[in-house]
Amino acid sequence: MSDTPRLHTAGPGHLERARALRPLIEDEAERAESLGRLTDPVVDALHEAGLFGVWVPEPLGGSELSPSELLDVFAELSYADPSTGWVVMASGLENGTAGAYLGDEAVERIFKGPRMPVFAGQGTRPGVAVPVEGGFRLTGQWSFASAMPHAQYVHSLGAVEGTEEARIFITPIEDAKQLGNWDVLGLRATGSIDYAIDDVFVPESQSHVFEQDEPLRGGALYRLGVLDQALIAHSGWALGIGRRLLDELGRYAAARGGRPGQIADSSAFHADFARSEAAFRAASALVRQTWDDAERTLDAGGRLDVRQETMVRLALNHVTSTIAAVARFVYASGGTSALRDGLIQRLFRDAHAGSAHITSGPQVLQECGRELAGLAPGHTWSTFALTP
Repeated sequence: MSDTPRLHTAGPGHLERARALRPLIEDEAERAESLGRLTDPVVDALHEAGLFGVWVPEPLGGSELSPSELLDVFAELSYADPSTGWVVMASGLENGTAGAYLGDEAVERIFKGPRMPVFAGQGTRPGVAVPVEGGFRLTGQWSFASAMPHAQYVHSLGAVEGTEEARIFITPIEDAKQLGNWDVLGLRATGSIDYAIDDVFVPESQSHVFEQDEPLRGGALYRLGVLDQALIAHSGWALGIGRRLLDELGRYAAARGGRPGQIADSSAFHADFARSEAAFRAASALVRQTWDDAERTLDAGGRLDVRQETMVRLALNHVTSTIAAVARFVYASGGTSALRDGLIQRLFRDAHAGSAHITSGPQVLQECGRELAGLAPGHTWSTFALTP
């Protein structure tokens, strides 16, 4: 068990390095979109900056950032390019939880290289894992494996045959058949393709229970479990793209100031921009406030209670729906600049693709309302639902 009950913090260095990469990421974003994956210069720069290791336990050479530090880094990368932020937060979550929860034998194999491994995969819609001597044989097909073009390992949810226990299985990239069907509206550069695994042996040490929340290495961050840590990732992404949407619209309007008939001179636009800015800032403040509260609990050696679990889910749901509304306003205000292929159009598409993620789905919002209204006494959170 972990002997580090407090949160580990790494300081501002990773945020500064992420910010320094913004010009490169922006320059490569259009080409990445056309390729359907991040470009090699960006991937290499992310490795060089140590950003694929922000979630990995410190004992394994990772940075093990706190929730607030992770929010900052993912927001910065997503501001530069939402697909880049998405790839780093998705892979980071998977290699961080692997480092915290997998057995020693697996960790020694996976984290021994000079570079932090890149993970891809999916933690919903499980495959089937058949118990055999020394491990399991895993079969299934999964969708939305963000970062797959850059990955060395695959993170997949499976249900154990006979018990239906949900487990995460880590397999080498060579064991996954990449189906290559990534033709989508937004987040095109994430390379989130479908993949299949057919009767592949997975050693016991390369799997862990999905709801595991006691780390074998690393500190208090990993007491959140996989799902709650995923909420950090998606919240940081929303903070970044929401801010970029409004900043781009402000730049667009300012460039047209003084020209007759432009939105810069429209009092209705001024009022709507103020409302959108206020809505985004309020949603962002809720995310920050909620995770600040969670950090205090974790740093004191505790675990989130039911209300805190509700609030981290609600904060993500709210900021995601808010940035979708902001994106619609920005797109409608952007005129032909939004209609044509370009940054505002891409941000609009990316915002709507990201807001469709299951972590921000309507069931979660309904369950949050049930708990907040006092209609679920004695219930606890199990992934996206409250259970007695």
